[in-house]
Amino acid sequence: MRTLGPTLLTQEQKDTYQRDGAIVIKGMFKDWIEPLREGFEQVLRAPGPHGRENVTSGAGGRFFEDYCNWQRIPEFKRWIEQSPGAAIAGEITGSDYIQVFHEHILVKEPGTSKPTPWHQDMPYYCVDGEKTASYWIPLDPVTRDNTLQVVLGSHKWPRLIRPSRWSTNESWYKDDSQFMEMPCIDGGEFDILTPELELGDALIFNFKTVHGAPGNQTRRRRRAFSTRFMGDDVRFAERGGETSPPFTGIGLQQGDAMREDWFPVVWRKDV
Repeated sequence: MRTLGPTLLTQEQKDTYQRDGAIVIKGMFKDWIEPLREGFEQVLRAPGPHGRENVTSGAGGRFFEDYCNWQRIPEFKRWIEQSPGAAIAGEITGSDYIQVFHEHILVKEPGTSKPTPWHQDMPYYCVDGEKTASYWIPLDPVTRDNTLQVVLGSHKWPRLIRPSRWSTNESWYKDDSQFMEMPCIDGGEFDILTPELELGDALIFNFKTVHGAPGNQTRRRRRAFSTRFMGDDVRFAERGGETSPPFTGIGLQQGDAMREDWFPVVWRKDV
């Protein structure tokens, strides 16, 4: 477990994260690209139980994702425990400690038209809280045509967005009365960050920040590695159905602190 050494971010970056719900970190993770690529290929060769294809047969391209593999993939485990990622999450959220929630890989092969719909992550999760940080680290160069996009300030919207199944738009839970419908993001009313990222860069955003991505019509793969970190105000949330990831048998009640045996503390403020 790492503790806070010299500050990794400027005060302006911290303030921007609180205001916008997202920031771009430039060049911090160059040394981690090759290890993360190796871990990524291990998962592709032997997917876990949550591996999912998001493009139907014959539709063209491939959009594959998998998560919750970090404890069996040494490269992912080292990144979570030894990279600056958790410390940065602690700084931008103002937390006394950081727990790992899970990691997530996504690949869109060339010629994949299927987009990632606009959504928030938090409604799918069994957690609630304000001090959260989700990393999106491209393992291939990305342009504005295939990068992840975020709606700045959407982490402060008054209610969470209704989570849905992307293939059908059906509600994720039987009772969706606690959620609001997604507004029309593409109508020009919102401030959208569309970063062009180089290898070693990372986009970091709050679990409540609305985000999405186009397909990949370029000639190269678009691999991305994500990790979700939880700060010291995050608590268990009962959503009224199976969440994603499901974390079956977690044994927690509404408002409980997240289990450290399932979600280890990977960074603590040096006090």
